[in-house]
Amino acid sequence: QVQLVESGGALVLAGGSLRLSCAASGRTFSDYNMGWFRQAPGKEREFVAVINWTGDLTYYADSAKGRFTISRDNIKNMVYLQMNSLKPEDTAVYYCAASPRGSRVSVLVTRYDYWGQGTQVTVSA
Repeated sequence: QVQLVESGGALVLAGGSLRLSCAASGRTFSDYNMGWFRQAPGKEREFVAVINWTGDLTYYADSAKGRFTISRDNIKNMVYLQMNSLKPEDTAVYYCAASPRGSRVSVLVTRYDYWGQGTQVTVSA
């Protein structure tokens, strides 16, 4: 089992920045690729960013490219999502998730075995 706890969500003005954090515990953190997803009211959960277990490979949704940066610290068992130039359409609950490192990094919700409880990000115009 891997336990994931997100933090850092807040209400922010458009154009502002937030840094989300996800603390992992349980099994060896470096055994997992880590992803960030988000879910807006009435919409399906969607992929935002992923980082592989070593931290040297990242991939972003088109909506996140150039504005968001995913990173991880395998010593502290943390994964981060730095979000800049936030837009109202970024408003959602943001989730971190863990996928076994033996699989390729994935954008699919179904490839992730463990999920946090989510943190709310609200961007006002």
